Amino acid sequence: MQDWQLGGFGLYVHWPYCQAKCPYCDFNSHVASDIDHARWRRAFVAEIARVAGELEGRVLNSIYFGGGTPSLMPPKLVGAVLDAASDAWPLANDIEINLEANPSSVEAGRFQGYRCAGVNRVSLGVQALNDADLRRLGRLHSAREAIAAVELAQAVFERVSFDLIYARQNQGLNDWREELGQALALAPGHLSLYQLSIEPGTAFGARFAAGGLRGLPDEELGAMLYEETQEMCASAGMSAYEISNHAGPGNESRHNLIYWRYGDFAGIGPGAHGRITLHTGERFATESTRVPGDWLDQVETRGSGVCAATHLVPREQAEEYLMMALRLSEGVDPARYAALAGAPLDSQAISRLSQLGLIRFADGHLQATPEGRLVLNSVIRELLTTD
Repeated sequence: MQDWQLGGFGLYVHWPYCQAKCPYCDFNSHVASDIDHARWRRAFVAEIARVAGELEGRVLNSIYFGGGTPSLMPPKLVGAVLDAASDAWPLANDIEINLEANPSSVEAGRFQGYRCAGVNRVSLGVQALNDADLRRLGRLHSAREAIAAVELAQAVFERVSFDLIYARQNQGLNDWREELGQALALAPGHLSLYQLSIEPGTAFGARFAAGGLRGLPDEELGAMLYEETQEMCASAGMSAYEISNHAGPGNESRHNLIYWRYGDFAGIGPGAHGRITLHTGERFATESTRVPGDWLDQVETRGSGVCAATHLVPREQAEEYLMMALRLSEGVDPARYAALAGAPLDSQAISRLSQLGLIRFADGHLQATPEGRLVLNSVIRELLTTD
């Protein structure tokens, strides 16, 4: 058995277009008024066929349409991509086929079209449940439209998730407690809850650097917001199976679990990343050209949209596995890490972190404690530091 099989195999499809660029977003997204959908269909199908030639004899566990705003894709285009994937690989009986959607770009007919094409899960970018903060975040929908989109999705799809951003400007603990309670009352089965981060290269990043964006929470309030999030979600039966993701039993994101369990995933589309293991056992980190027009040109003229494929030596694989799996509540399998790295984790580092109450062993796995999750980057750095 190759190591990737312990995590599974997924396909990520990146749709790069949005109606507008959100000021906090550092994803590869673009605004365009004229999109040649037939050209995109040909490129996606060609890329899937190319990757399938490299990764034969696999069962596909998940397909994820990310972006950008995939709910701007015509359902027929989504269906063509899914047909190409099912031609390329056998599909798992319980395959998860997820599509990201914005509340401002969904309606009943489009959702039904995605369902008929084969989509069985949607992730809605709600981000906030009050209109003032939605406007501040650059969102094009209202809170009422967001709730209506969640309810519509629940009526059409088997599984539904939505995202919220907290630690927003001027957001107090009671504000977030009320908003999260409203979100939990919608009973979506899965919630992705992220603290607002100010990223370089975004509109928020520029404003922050210029002394704007006043009212952001300090470190103490940020920690309180995080802890309240954990407590409320756990009380509602939606514990954090990953540091920012909460779900009831069986509602975890199967595609994202492939990432966190360090499986293989093929990434196609502008800017898409992948981790693929060839039949030789060599594992590669792949990256596709970011600019949509350039990506299309390269698929058509060179037969591939990939601009970089970096060979990962076993030690690098071990480090990536640790960084991903420690985000999960289930944690890291020390034996798997040692098999990849050629050596076990540093026992002295484990002892130090255990004494500080930041990690623990449970069910044969090394796990970050709730306190350790608050400083996870430091925990990982300590575990990976060698003399």
